[in-house]
Amino acid sequence: MRDPSATRQSVGSTGVGARTMGLLMTESQQTDQAPHDQPGTRHTVVVPGSIDMVRLLGPGDDHLALIERSFDLQVHVRGNRITLQGEQGEVALAERLLDELVTLIRSGQGISAETVERVLSMLRAETTERPADVLSLNILSNRGRSIRPKTLNQKRYVDSIDKHTITFGIGPAGTGKTYLAMAKAVQALQAKKVNRIILTRPAVEAGERLGFLPGTLSEKIDPYLRPLYDALHDMVDPDSIPKLLAAGTIEVAPLAFMRGRSLNDSFIILDEAQNTSPEQMKMFLTRLGFGSKIVVTGDVTQVDLPGGVKSGLRVVEGILNEVDDVSFQRLTAHDVVRHKLVGKIVEAYDEFDARQPRVSGRSAGDDAR
Repeated sequence: MRDPSATRQSVGSTGVGARTMGLLMTESQQTDQAPHDQPGTRHTVVVPGSIDMVRLLGPGDDHLALIERSFDLQVHVRGNRITLQGEQGEVALAERLLDELVTLIRSGQGISAETVERVLSMLRAETTERPADVLSLNILSNRGRSIRPKTLNQKRYVDSIDKHTITFGIGPAGTGKTYLAMAKAVQALQAKKVNRIILTRPAVEAGERLGFLPGTLSEKIDPYLRPLYDALHDMVDPDSIPKLLAAGTIEVAPLAFMRGRSLNDSFIILDEAQNTSPEQMKMFLTRLGFGSKIVVTGDVTQVDLPGGVKSGLRVVEGILNEVDDVSFQRLTAHDVVRHKLVGKIVEAYDEFDARQPRVSGRSAGDDAR
């Protein structure tokens, strides 16, 4: 809470000290009384004068309210001084949270309630990486919008793409597997590390028997490839996409079209890889040519293959896990980056599914993902 008067001094203080923590100066006092009459610590965090307190604490003190709800502390704010009083571990964690937020603001990033929650989640997980380093990694900027990892696992996934020739990104929908891979592909193309981008998905719903569908070839395959086009439009000037497609600089095609090719100097993304057979997965991976990089994405819980057909994504790790320069990165429900309502919808379906018998290995909530 904001304190309109001077911050109240503690009674019976046993020690006073000051130290620098990152960009913040903290003044500490050991107190005989903390919230709920328990011994504790009181620290006053001094925010640099160059930091806009509205950005730090949020419009209408929204971020401050979130911090108060997230910690068992008394929080008082006066000017650029934030006093934290409570159990020492909670005080130290809240200090680190404030320090990370100030670092993000210094880097020019906007702070939202979601940012505060993600930073706090990483701090509570006691990761070795600083949250500010994770959230400030800029992959790509287009039309004033920056694409960055938003969770620690997303950053590890992006780092793996940089370090390895083949990276598998495995996890549920909404974790940014394909989107971040697309951003890295566009980044590589712009930096002239590759000459072209190849995006592919298995058209499994049609059994890859596209000739039986009405319309032209483009009309037949577009529904299966539309998600890749949608992501591409976020990262490349829409007016330039037709030219890039016509020149072959960007190619979007069903997996069946990869057979018999050797792809050099390319950034190749296989999306929805859980719907490949082991034979298709082997075919795709052996398309790798000189100077190329491959990213394979998929969700092993959402296999749409006909009964009895194994998923190539499910078996490939057991085959390639000891092969150098091949990396497997897993993302979880904690890495889902979508509207909060989406998470609530998925949870509601999960609760519904738990009360229902499963039919043919699938549940009512599967398509919600």
